[in-house]
Amino acid sequence: MACARCDFYVPKDSSKAQLLEAKDNLQRMLAQIPLTDDERAAVEDGAAAVDRLIGRLADCPTPAGPTPREIAQAVNLIPLSSLIMTNPTHDYSGQQQQ
Repeated sequence: MACARCDFYVPKDSSKAQLLEAKDNLQRMLAQIPLTDDERAAVEDGAAAVDRLIGRLADCPTPAGPTPREIAQAVNLIPLSSLIMTNPTHDYSGQQQQ
């Protein structure tokens, strides 16, 4: 079994939420708990390892095919005006047109 800090470790896609929670907990620990220099270094090292794992998950393909990084880079926005259904007898302000 590979250690999470090892380059051979591949995180499961389902572990992203846990990694984000771990990152949040480590940041909270740095901010709220008085730590010695050694403890602070260990927490910062753990935070860096979590960031690397999250970065690796950004390159794992989703079930649809593209990776989260590719999805974030793609700017395929649909204008809201194209989503509004048009009804010639209704003006969407609450009043019927004649």
